[in-house]
Amino acid sequence: MAVKKTVKTAKTAKKAEKPAKKTVKSAKKPVKDIKTVKAAAKKTAVKKSAKKNLDWSNLPFSYIKTDKRFVANFRNGEWDKGRLTTDDKVVITECAGVLQYSQSCFEGLKAYTTEDGRIVAFRPDLNAERMERSCRRLEMPVFPKEKFIEAVLSVIKANKSYVPPYGSGATLYVRPYMFGSNAVIGVKPADEYQFRILVTPVGPYFKGGAKPITVRISDMDRAAPHGTGDIKAGLNYAMSLHNIVDAHKNGFSENMYLDPATHTYIEETGGANILFVTKDGRIVTPKSDSILPSITRRSLIYVAESILHIPVE
Repeated sequence: MAVKKTVKTAKTAKKAEKPAKKTVKSAKKPVKDIKTVKAAAKKTAVKKSAKKNLDWSNLPFSYIKTDKRFVANFRNGEWDKGRLTTDDKVVITECAGVLQYSQSCFEGLKAYTTEDGRIVAFRPDLNAERMERSCRRLEMPVFPKEKFIEAVLSVIKANKSYVPPYGSGATLYVRPYMFGSNAVIGVKPADEYQFRILVTPVGPYFKGGAKPITVRISDMDRAAPHGTGDIKAGLNYAMSLHNIVDAHKNGFSENMYLDPATHTYIEETGGANILFVTKDGRIVTPKSDSILPSITRRSLIYVAESILHIPVE
C-alpha cells in the first residue's frame, strides 16, 4: 500500500559540489579558489531550499497566504487543463450555486519535511477517492484522480519554501475544494464548477499539540440518519459551528457525537474519528454509515492489524 507521495526538492550542497570539484582538479586551481568554489556551491544549494522566515514552532492553525495555488474550471461538460496562479481571489456571480444552495465539498491533507530533507504528502490518492464520492453524492463533476494527485504535488512543490522544517511540529496543510460557480436559481445542480487547491503552513489543530483534550458528549447531532455524514460536504461543517463554539465557551475542546438514530453509540467528534484502546490491548473504532471515512483512521488500523498485529474491532 503506497503511503507517501514524494515531491522532488532542490539538490543538496554535496551534489552541487561535484562538478565544481572536477573543474578545480583538472585545472589545478590554488587552494584559495577551491574554497571559493565550495562556498559558492553551498550558497546555491541553500538558496534553492531556503524556508520562509516564520516562527515555525509557534504557528497557529490558521491561514497564511502562500505563493501559488491551483485552479481548474469545469465548463461545457469538461475540465480545462488547470493552472498554477499567484492570484488568491475567487470571482463568481452573486447567484453562484455555492452561494445559493451550498453546493461544495472539500478535502484536507498535509505535507511534511522528513528528517533527510525530503518533502512528502500523506496519501493524496485516498483524498482523491474520497472527494470523488463527495462529488458524486452532491451531483458535481469528478476531478480525475491522477490529475488530482498531480495538482496536489505541483502546488506543494510551488510552495516548498512554506513546508515547515523537520522537527518544528508544524506542517503544510493542503486544502482541495470544489464549488458550483455559475448562476443557479431554483434548487438544482450548477452547470459550471471550479476546483482549487490552496496550501498554508499550520501548527497543531489543538492548542498545545499532541496532548490530552477535554471533550463533552453532545446532545446535538452532527449528521442525520441516511444523510450526508459520510461525505465531506461544506454544509456539514457549517451545521456544527454553533455546537463547537458553545463547547469552547464551556471549556471543552471538542464535541463527541452519538449516533443520530438512537443516541446510544459513540460515533465521532466534530473534527476527527475516534479509536479506543481497551485494557487488554484491542483497538475498537465505531462503525456507522454517518461517519466520514477517515484516511488517518484507515491508516492506523492497517498499521495495527498488518504490522503490529493488534486486534481491531
